[in-house]
Amino acid sequence: MKFLTEEKLTIVGAAGMIGSNMAQTALMMHLTPNICLYDPFAPALEGVAEELFHCGFEGANITFTSDIAEALTDAKYIVSSGGAARKAGMTREDLLKGNAAIAEQLGKDIKTYCPDVKHVVVIFNPADITGLVTLIWSGLKPSQVTTLAALDSTRLRSELAKYFHISPDEVCNSRTYGGHGEQMAVFASTTTVAGKPLTELIGTEMPVADWEALRQRVIQGGKNIIDLRGRSSFQSPAYISIEMIAAAMGGEAFRWPAGVYVDTPEFHNIMMAMETSITKEGASYKFVEGTAEEHAALKNSYEHLCKLRDEVISLGVLPPIEEWSKINPNL
Repeated sequence: MKFLTEEKLTIVGAAGMIGSNMAQTALMMHLTPNICLYDPFAPALEGVAEELFHCGFEGANITFTSDIAEALTDAKYIVSSGGAARKAGMTREDLLKGNAAIAEQLGKDIKTYCPDVKHVVVIFNPADITGLVTLIWSGLKPSQVTTLAALDSTRLRSELAKYFHISPDEVCNSRTYGGHGEQMAVFASTTTVAGKPLTELIGTEMPVADWEALRQRVIQGGKNIIDLRGRSSFQSPAYISIEMIAAAMGGEAFRWPAGVYVDTPEFHNIMMAMETSITKEGASYKFVEGTAEEHAALKNSYEHLCKLRDEVISLGVLPPIEEWSKINPNL
């Protein structure tokens, strides 16, 4: 059985629905035979491991542990869903305090046990902030830490396909940027629908009111899953996050925006979704182009993230921005 790499991939939060799906997806995609499952909830973790053993994957070396040192030692890739899940009636931001503290400990553990890790994907909410906290405390380079933001773009693709009664494959370059939350910036100018620019369809084949309603469905996409299933998304974040780590391993290019550390003349010291590339050399981003209205929405999303970041600083999870470089010289 040929794998993309032989290097160790650690799934943090593997006893949960997202984590267990990530592990199975990674094995099905033949990323690496060496997968370590970590979760502090040992009985459920063992149950996940047993199920994966029962799948009969060829060549797999599946290990599991509730010892974080064992889990992270020699890990070259990490995907973490190891935070509290969003429940009905909650926003992603409601998880801020507890999950930011979890991210702080994850960063410190990475620095202690696997400082030579190659790439880390953080997906527990609010992912922009938990990814930022992990990056700062881990001491890694900004190019080595990314967060899951792609679900907003895939939801935009899905909603457009349903509206126009076409295959999702006919919706190209659907994009949202900024925060992975209700203040996300939903772009129309990047997208084509069956070969036509979406901006030309809005106001003609698609009434403006319909576009606004669709945009709100994208923004509330995660809430809709909770309403339908009684729990937060797990299949889609699991699959997309493993696509991200596969790209970092040198596999197929990642197709969607990812959350990255951004520090430009306009956007400072923040993690947010941009137009990105993830390769074996790390993650990079480029300036997002759009209409004046879209850029204003992106700016508003950034300002919302800054408020969340500053709240985490006020909680003592992060030091003031001017002291970040003392913890992480790569910033």
